[in-house]
Amino acid sequence: MPSFNDELLTFLSQSPTPFHAVKNMSTQLEKEGFKKLDESECWKITEPGRYYAVRNQSSIIAFTRGNNDALKAGIRLIGAHTDSPCLRVKPNPTIHKSSYLQVGVEVYGGVLLNPWFDRDLSLAGRVTYSAGSAISSSLINFNAPIGIIPSLAIHLDRKANESRSINPQRHLPPVLMQTDEYTTFDSLLEKRLQEEHDIEGKILGHELSFYDVNPANLIGMNNEFIASARLDNLLSCFIGLKSLLLADDTYTCVLVCNDHEEVGSASNAGAFGPFLRNVIERLFPNREELLRIMSRSVLISTDNAHGIHPNYADRHDTNHGPLLNKGPVIKINANQRYATNSITQAYFAHLCDQNDIPYQKFVNRSDLSCGSTIGPITSTELGVKTIDIGLPTFGMHSVRELGGAQDPEYLYRVLVNFLNITDLPNAL
Repeated sequence: MPSFNDELLTFLSQSPTPFHAVKNMSTQLEKEGFKKLDESECWKITEPGRYYAVRNQSSIIAFTRGNNDALKAGIRLIGAHTDSPCLRVKPNPTIHKSSYLQVGVEVYGGVLLNPWFDRDLSLAGRVTYSAGSAISSSLINFNAPIGIIPSLAIHLDRKANESRSINPQRHLPPVLMQTDEYTTFDSLLEKRLQEEHDIEGKILGHELSFYDVNPANLIGMNNEFIASARLDNLLSCFIGLKSLLLADDTYTCVLVCNDHEEVGSASNAGAFGPFLRNVIERLFPNREELLRIMSRSVLISTDNAHGIHPNYADRHDTNHGPLLNKGPVIKINANQRYATNSITQAYFAHLCDQNDIPYQKFVNRSDLSCGSTIGPITSTELGVKTIDIGLPTFGMHSVRELGGAQDPEYLYRVLVNFLNITDLPNAL
């Protein structure tokens, strides 16, 4: 699906932060007739329709209120997350050293740090400012290579390839410019706010992330791979969004893309927060009916999976090494780091079989710790039956990750079928 992948690459490149990802998703939803709901207003949604809500500008829930009785059909849910590990700018970040202006950064999530060195970096996110008597927020994106974290030359560290470690406090502040004058970081933000939005304001706060300006690309001798930042997990957000747009309004279908998954999900916009529960309770305010509906509902939690790396094949269980371009991966963990059980994995496998879509299964090596997703959290919060799946990826949590170019279509097809299938199986 060349056009599908072209749209995906554009979305990845134009979404350097969760704020920008949600803005881009909102724009697409508006074009497709979805109505934005304000959480501060009264919702009376009893008729079929298409709606979405945003919290913190970084989490989004889009849904179709279907014609079919949810008491009989349940809700079909797709879950993903908008955030990715990165380097976030500190509140008072200005550093002047040896005639260079640098910016202090904090590590957000489980970042693979080495690949951040010697990259052309830009900066994007949300700034909050005062303009006259009003306090407002705007998204900004420098959208140009304005910084770099230079490596220390091997001549000054002869054992760099054997034992160099990274101290996040001392080694990660990017270099922005060379100057003998004292320049504050806030003054640069105020200038950018003026350039991008024609607003003169005093910066009061910011949530900004550095990102690699190298755009998402198809690579490989046969263009069989997708190389991009933030594949984990904007890949799933995009595929979930495109799938929801093809929901035929027969059933109630929900896409939830939460922020803060990479740091534990504990926020008002994260999976541990009440955002999804609030939306569903407002759709179905009768408590008894809601409990019955949830008992018939299914969540497919879509997050990336670890593809078997040919240079590190020993890091995988011999029988569980997913391959790129061989279909979505069912993720299983006996200790409930993934929410999959035998019934939900069978259901997803059956969906794939019915649509001639290949699928794979993954468990961690027994001597390695396992990551987690929004799946177990959402399942715990709502009591909804859940399966954790994802597309196989190399370099997860790197500044640039690698996936298969065929896999997005596979996942798209199975999710579209999930949202439109006549009945969820009784065995669930």
